[in-house]
Amino acid sequence: MAVAVSLLSCGADTAMKKGDKFFALGEYNDAVTYYKKAYTQTSTKDRPLRGQRALKMAECYRRINQTQRAIASLNNAVRYKQADTTALLHLGQLQLRNGAYKDAEKTFLQLKDSGMTNPLLAVGLQSARMAPQWKAEAEYSGYTVKKQELFNSRRAEYSPALAGDDSDQLYFSSTRNQANGDELSGITGMKNADIFFSQKDDKGKWSKPELIESELNTVDDEGACTFSSDFKTMYLTVCKTDPSYPRYAQIATSKRSDASWSKATVLDISHDTLSTFAHPCVSPDGMWLYFVSDMPGGMGGYDLWRAELSESGIISIENAGATINTAGDEMFPTFRPNGDLYFSSNGHPGFGGLDIYIVRSEELGAKSEDASQQLLTPHSSLLTPEHPGWPLNSAGDDFGMTFEGLHNRGYFSSNRGDGRGWDHIYSFEKYEVVQTVKGWVYEQDGYELPQALVHMVGNDGTNKKISVRGDGSFVEEIKPGVDYIFLGTCKGFLNHKEELRVEPVLESEEYVLQFPLASITAPVLIDNIFYDFDKATLRPESEEALDKLITLLNENPNVTIELSAHTDNRGSDAYNQRLSQRRAESVVNYLIAHGIAADRLSPVGYGEGKPKTIRRKLTEKYDWLKADDVLTEEFINALEDDEKKEICHQLNRRTEFIVLRTTYGMFDAEGKLKEQPAKTARQEETQQQDDLW
Repeated sequence: MAVAVSLLSCGADTAMKKGDKFFALGEYNDAVTYYKKAYTQTSTKDRPLRGQRALKMAECYRRINQTQRAIASLNNAVRYKQADTTALLHLGQLQLRNGAYKDAEKTFLQLKDSGMTNPLLAVGLQSARMAPQWKAEAEYSGYTVKKQELFNSRRAEYSPALAGDDSDQLYFSSTRNQANGDELSGITGMKNADIFFSQKDDKGKWSKPELIESELNTVDDEGACTFSSDFKTMYLTVCKTDPSYPRYAQIATSKRSDASWSKATVLDISHDTLSTFAHPCVSPDGMWLYFVSDMPGGMGGYDLWRAELSESGIISIENAGATINTAGDEMFPTFRPNGDLYFSSNGHPGFGGLDIYIVRSEELGAKSEDASQQLLTPHSSLLTPEHPGWPLNSAGDDFGMTFEGLHNRGYFSSNRGDGRGWDHIYSFEKYEVVQTVKGWVYEQDGYELPQALVHMVGNDGTNKKISVRGDGSFVEEIKPGVDYIFLGTCKGFLNHKEELRVEPVLESEEYVLQFPLASITAPVLIDNIFYDFDKATLRPESEEALDKLITLLNENPNVTIELSAHTDNRGSDAYNQRLSQRRAESVVNYLIAHGIAADRLSPVGYGEGKPKTIRRKLTEKYDWLKADDVLTEEFINALEDDEKKEICHQLNRRTEFIVLRTTYGMFDAEGKLKEQPAKTARQEETQQQDDLW
């Protein structure tokens, strides 16, 4: 019998050594296998040793989110009187995560009576006492949550990220069987995560998720991805496998070319090689990269940090401050497009595990001359993160938000109700009345201008520069009762201004604005100009188009133009030239009569001398024409169809303008740039809000 006991002891010791080796590498799933073996081979009479090995098991189960097993192991450690205050704190936190709030309160009170002063104890006790009440108030939270079976598998899915101008692409991380590689992770017991993708069709139906087939995914861990505002750069977390060294997560980037993502390249954030860098997200203005790290200088376990971005790379790094970070873990930051910051934490009062918290954009950006970094300083009391309540939060881990445009709906991940602690994807929606403006910036008589920039100014202090999407569009939230001015700009084009004011509504509504920009280098058609037959007299229905031209010239006061009129090739050259000259002068006279300076306008009649050159946009309407066709007499006569010939004559009969100068009124008689008198603060404000530029 003594020999058998000795052999069991040797086997247990060997198992413990193997378990300790895996634990040191962070491979908790493999470690707990050996710890469990050692525990079962340890005599029940050796109570201290059995309790110590139960603690080892509990820590592994805790780290891989197997909550019930971790609680059972910690209870064994308590029974064998080997649980110290740290173990009891973990037990209380796990009881919170399991929804056992009465048990958690009892554990935390025991720790409080022992004299423990850990700040997480006070948070845990408050959570245990308040969570039942918060859950009872769920109807006031306004959230609807639903598990999304299409995206979920029998393994883990987490950190969904919507992409595309219409939020019609969903990326997420998964350890499902389709992930690369054959080996199982020593950390989780599942495959290493890869990034998967789903596409929404025109009917709003999502496709079956597929693995991204490119160099982006490898046999290592790839996950928690996010995107730049133009969706051309992906930021993600990568974790390389090393059988002899602990693995530290790193942040990497991938570039999109057409529909393919490049191999991930590690982003050089810090020279610190012993800390974790994970869970990236880019602020809506593109200026900051928020991320998670346990680097020195933090306030607890994992903290939120942010790095200032520039074209040349990262400029500086700073901690997100004590109003966000705690003695616990803050993780998975993400931004709603309106600027609200969402993150998950187990260091603020909540239901248990990781709960989602919100810092509103107006609080996040709150600064003053005396405290320009209040939010980001360790002793700030500027704000308290908002807890959105049940059912968005639960007793489990809730994290990884992504939003569908400006609306308060989208997807997130949670391990609620999963006994294995595996994460799955859920949808969420909270009803809100959101008023938005959607603008389209495009070349007048041409295509969208993805290089355009829109300035948005409101009399409530709003002042934004908005980069448009690839299709020339933008979407911004607007507030009722605010006077907004939008100025569409693009290099090589004249500006275009729109004004908007909306009143409160009961349902979400989107308002559409058009920004047709006139080219500085190419002739611009003035559509819908009508003259009396064979005369230069403007017909009344021309006034709408001419009034738009007046507005354009007023919005661009430093521009001079040539106003040209053209005829078809029927009639004599001399007659056509005289008629077109008189028509150009009629338009100019109208503009002068409505306040445009005469020396900004040059009327020219070209008659039939400059037949129209077809631009690509017009070929969409007339598919028998090609871009760069010139509607000369020879071209028209070669057409066999009389209707097509008449269309060509109509296209040749046109009124256009072309920009001559963009410096009108900027120089004095000697050719020197005029000095502009300094404006008062009130004048600056008035010009910005009323005249814009």
